[in-house]
Amino acid sequence: MKLSDLNVGDVAEVVGFDGGDRSYRSRLMAMGLTPGTQFRLKRLAPLGDPVEVEVRGFSLSLRRAEADAVQVQRHE
Repeated sequence: MKLSDLNVGDVAEVVGFDGGDRSYRSRLMAMGLTPGTQFRLKRLAPLGDPVEVEVRGFSLSLRRAEADAVQVQRHE
């Protein structure tokens, strides 16, 4: 599933990246979204763009198109 498919409050783990530019994936990983990292979806803007996640103790905002590139697994 994609990061953008999650609901506010969901906890998930990064499992990989779906296509996209290699330099962009490198930037996401530099910001802490590496495979195996858990995060929580904190907020969605009223129109769904951007999304805010809490990862490694800080908040990170991503555009919906960026969030679509992150493959995740939801934790129950």
